[in-house]
Amino acid sequence: MFEARFQTFEEPETGVAPGARLSALREELARQKLTGFAIPRADQQQNEYVAPSEERLAWLTGFTGSAGMAIVLAHEAALFVDGRYTLQAAKQVDGEAWNIEPLVDPPPERWLEQHLKAGDRLGFDPWLHTSAAAERLSAACARAGAELVAVDSNPVDAVWTGRPAPPLGAVAVYSLQFSGEREAEKLDRIRGELAKSGADALLLSDSHAVAWTFNIRGADVSHTPLPLSYALVPKDGRPSVFIDHRKLSNSARDHLEQNADVREPDELRPQLTELAQRGGTIALDNATAAEAVRRLIADAGGKAMPGSDPVALLKAVKNATEIEGTRAAHRRDAKALAQFLAWIDREAPSGALTEIDAVEALESFRRDTGALKDVSFPTISGTGPNGAIVHYRVTRKSNRRIAPGDLLLIDSGAQYEDGTTDVTRTIAIGEPTEEMRDRFTRVLRGHIAIARAVFPDGTTGAQLDTLARQFLWQAGLDFEHGTGHGVGHYLSVHEGPARISKLGTTPLKRGMILSNEPGYYKTDAFGIRIENLELVVAADIAGAEKPINGFETLTLAPIDRRLIDATQLARHELDWLNDYHARVRREVRPALDEPTQQWLDAATEPLLVA
Repeated sequence: MFEARFQTFEEPETGVAPGARLSALREELARQKLTGFAIPRADQQQNEYVAPSEERLAWLTGFTGSAGMAIVLAHEAALFVDGRYTLQAAKQVDGEAWNIEPLVDPPPERWLEQHLKAGDRLGFDPWLHTSAAAERLSAACARAGAELVAVDSNPVDAVWTGRPAPPLGAVAVYSLQFSGEREAEKLDRIRGELAKSGADALLLSDSHAVAWTFNIRGADVSHTPLPLSYALVPKDGRPSVFIDHRKLSNSARDHLEQNADVREPDELRPQLTELAQRGGTIALDNATAAEAVRRLIADAGGKAMPGSDPVALLKAVKNATEIEGTRAAHRRDAKALAQFLAWIDREAPSGALTEIDAVEALESFRRDTGALKDVSFPTISGTGPNGAIVHYRVTRKSNRRIAPGDLLLIDSGAQYEDGTTDVTRTIAIGEPTEEMRDRFTRVLRGHIAIARAVFPDGTTGAQLDTLARQFLWQAGLDFEHGTGHGVGHYLSVHEGPARISKLGTTPLKRGMILSNEPGYYKTDAFGIRIENLELVVAADIAGAEKPINGFETLTLAPIDRRLIDATQLARHELDWLNDYHARVRREVRPALDEPTQQWLDAATEPLLVA
């Protein structure tokens, strides 16, 4: 019997009837003498997955996506989402109460300029916005003749009845056998970067950075083993880690105290204030440090130095131990994927399975490995029109039966102690249409173009992104998400700073792991995505005059041959596909039982052009 233990299918509890939420908030805004309020989908550290106590946007609007923002004015309210979530937001949000607007182009600030009036006072919580975000809001208010007001207490919290308590997940020591580098060595490298900046101290406001630096993991948010915490690393002397002591066992505390002073979270403000009062310069992470931190430092007479967190790049380049662990995690995951794909092929054509059945089965196969710690994100299991919702999350209410003629898009991942996985496959249920095969083949050709790419050291993800889109563009098609994101090592499945997208400006370095996931989505019809994880490695190019890099594919799972129009493939593309399937067969087959071996043999049979 299959079962999902790491994800649920219930609609989020709001605690308040939908019509009452906006009314209650507007009454509280009036009490605080505000004419509006901005509500980001964020916690104090801009985490992708946030604790239930931080799900203000979902509580207020019903929208459960991982990115978005709401602005509530006296007589208008807007929810801003990016292209991944346009269809999802329309299904989740009360269209009479909320206007759904673009999050990126045009941005929310443009909407504010058009809807604020002179003299209005727009409130914001400075602990939930970065300084850059606050500056954008302030400029929009100024252009409208309005004022941006930092609140001391969040008005959403004041009206959120039954708000959950903050999390207290236990902290675990992350063994050297998995991390491959001691904390002292990491701190030496961080101080080396700090010395280049000229700052007196670095504030680690990203819990992922704290977890990586001090070799700890936690359980404060879903799907990422994150211990919510801060750390202050001075250029000289011992760092301090700010974390709720109730999360720490004796062994975890002893581990941290070998390299740092361990303090309660409420000690962060006075320590920053003391350093600032001495005229200290404190380096802050643009992406995660709250505007409240910048204000605190400035008000105490110090200097905030915003910039990129040096830990982000150090963490993104995996060491040899992390790379070997990740390869092992993908081989383990490959067995579960083969078992799942064989099961789907056997059972789905009957029409008896649902999207939830698929989620439960895949998680169960992964749990059977004996090594699964969590799924790395809620599994996206979308069949038919639900597959066209890029970040669809199935619920009991939306659960759809997998029918013959459908495409099933299943995007999933696992958290193992030795590595994090993320993989998407699109599966034909019955006979696909010619349109499906054409679109799938175009997506596949873009995927192969990324997988085969060779590029000079220093190349950015933006320079590669076009490779994935070229065959869709030739048919006047595209997809509204990035081609790839960075992946952490038993940390976040979505890791910066590198990515393959139009906005990917960070050079790709050897040791980085990124996804390769072009797609195509036909609204109300079907969705297609093919995703493997890729490791940046040195490319062996005879006669090369500069360092050249390429990708090593980590994911091992068959790509559905039934959806491929082989006549579209060039010889090098066909060779790549057949070589990839031969590798999958060679590396995965020995771990499978005989029926699944037979399925894998058929699924990876060489594709020939008639």
